Amino acid sequence: MNRQILIVEDEPKLAALLSDYLLQAEFKPVCLANGLEVVPWLKQQQVALILLDLMLPGRDGLEICREIRGFSRVPIIMVTARIEEIDRLLGLELGADDYICKPFSPREVVARVKAVLRRTTEPASVSESGLQLDAERYRATWNGQDLELTAVEFNLLHILVSNPGKLFSRSRLMDRIYPDQRVVSDRTIDSHIKKLRKKLHSSSAEQELIHSLYGVGYKYEPPANHEQHPINR
Repeated sequence: MNRQILIVEDEPKLAALLSDYLLQAEFKPVCLANGLEVVPWLKQQQVALILLDLMLPGRDGLEICREIRGFSRVPIIMVTARIEEIDRLLGLELGADDYICKPFSPREVVARVKAVLRRTTEPASVSESGLQLDAERYRATWNGQDLELTAVEFNLLHILVSNPGKLFSRSRLMDRIYPDQRVVSDRTIDSHIKKLRKKLHSSSAEQELIHSLYGVGYKYEPPANHEQHPINR
């Protein structure tokens, strides 16, 4: 298993502190301080996860996150001193898997890293009719067309497709998507489902795949006359 963690942080003391704690947890941290160095470095290296600061010299963390998602599904945790909700939501919409606000405990960061890695590496990939979910690349396609899902949308679709016909309440989906038990509204799941449905329809899905039961939750119903098959990694 790849244990290399990229820390993108321009505060040397903080980068060194995070590096020390990740080393103790048997990870292999690498530190970069300038935003302009990140994408070229990543195109030459394989990492398990990125800790990406929002405010960086050279280039903003959100811009970096957006570009990374153009060629990689590597898990990204945004690190920020900004507490405004719009920055948090924008980071996740661009494809970040999680965020953490400064000041923080280094132990909490290590716990978040482990949680995101569990969440993004445990599920097996699945093939369902024209729908392909590749958990290793964090990529979902419909009849060969990339659905361009955010990390949250991918996890949500993966949970539903891996359990065809099973009804998930909003609270249960939130527990699976946000295992750190952060405070989010029930409508957060509704918003992600709405965007997920839109992307499926825009890729020429011939029928509704994600069904809702009013006041209860959501489930995935396979297209008629098709069965789900796991894909070996």
